[in-house]
Amino acid sequence: MVAGNTDAVSFSVKDSRIRYIRPGVDPNFKPRWRFRTKYVVTFGVLLVSVVVVAVMVPLELVTHLDRAHRLMAEVPLVDGHNDWPWVIYQNVQNRLSQVNLAQDLRPLFKAWLNVSHTDIPRLREGKVGAQFWVAFPHCDSQYKDAVRWTLAQIDVIKRFVEKYPDVFQLVTTSEGIWDAFRAGKIGSLIAVEGGHGLGSSLASLRMFYDLGARYLTLTQACNTPWADSSLETGKANPEHNGLTDFGKLVVQEVNRLGMMVDLSHVSFKTMHDALDVTLAPVIFSHSSAYALCNHTRNVPDDVLERMKDNKGVVMVNFYNPYVNCGPNKTPVTNISHVADHCDYIRRVAGEDYVGIGADYDGVNEVPVGLKDVSKYPNLIEELIVRGWTDDQIKKLLGLNIMRVMDKAAEVGRMLRETMEPLDDIIPEQDVANQACRTVRT
Repeated sequence: MVAGNTDAVSFSVKDSRIRYIRPGVDPNFKPRWRFRTKYVVTFGVLLVSVVVVAVMVPLELVTHLDRAHRLMAEVPLVDGHNDWPWVIYQNVQNRLSQVNLAQDLRPLFKAWLNVSHTDIPRLREGKVGAQFWVAFPHCDSQYKDAVRWTLAQIDVIKRFVEKYPDVFQLVTTSEGIWDAFRAGKIGSLIAVEGGHGLGSSLASLRMFYDLGARYLTLTQACNTPWADSSLETGKANPEHNGLTDFGKLVVQEVNRLGMMVDLSHVSFKTMHDALDVTLAPVIFSHSSAYALCNHTRNVPDDVLERMKDNKGVVMVNFYNPYVNCGPNKTPVTNISHVADHCDYIRRVAGEDYVGIGADYDGVNEVPVGLKDVSKYPNLIEELIVRGWTDDQIKKLLGLNIMRVMDKAAEVGRMLRETMEPLDDIIPEQDVANQACRTVRT
């Protein structure tokens, strides 16, 4: 230290380290702010943690939805069943010149049960990749003009696809679905709902195939002369006890054509009979799990178990009475009920044998969260939250049903190499109402 100079700078040497010491300051003095710093830092860390936790919860939900959208951009959502063609008939009698399907139809359209679930804007919002549009002849047309009704509904499907070529693309194969998807269009497939629409004629079946139909629902809410509907399940004396001999021929001809056999709406015995006969995977285009909702329109466990061998697909229905009923019924039906059916079918049958068949515009009650075709991403988000992997979601979305389409087509090609078209006709005595049929001897 320099003597006599109070402003001088002093240094001390301790343990070979040099410290700067301001004049007049105790070298061992520690400023109070140093003690406050640790409290400020601690408070800051706590504040940041609270903010992160508050933000992460909604961010996690957004991430799940983003993941759902990403997966739906990679694999087309293929829905197994939509009754929009029937709603078009109900509202404008298939006169497409009187309606713009590219507008919001909710203020204009009412379905048969006073709801409307489908229009082009909502299909786009729901990221629908492909749709089986249903040609549905009402059961009261059986023995009368069911074939004409089926043709009219096939016709309107073809016409709205043609009228909106930037939106829809008519397809008949899985390759066609992918082509439409990559082009930003909704692959549009034709299905015939109800074997009564054939008029018990294998010739009609072949013509429907030629027009583009790629699955046949063996029955609807009525028996045919050759198959029992779900209404017969549980009866002591069902009308046919499953499939008749002619009904088994129908299944064989569907196989030969390369179409898919659809077992939604049929009785439990008809399900088993068809599984015994078919050489190709079958589908349930819009059915859920009987174990969770004991409605006869759903699929019992013994049939779900058989899907492992058949390698078909059960496409989960969204109709409230088919997903929330019986002893497990709750006051409100919501998206969780549908996800429960997806989980259950995946667990019992397997992840390769589950799909989506909402039944929009064919029902009047749908779960909270799934009010129309715009809400498919909500279901995918719910399944992601439940732990479904990307691969499992993609199978559910479309890979499973497209695999079944490919296999059915492959079986058809194989059978046509060795098998002529079946020319058997149904015995006239098997037709309950012959008054409306022309009989030639």
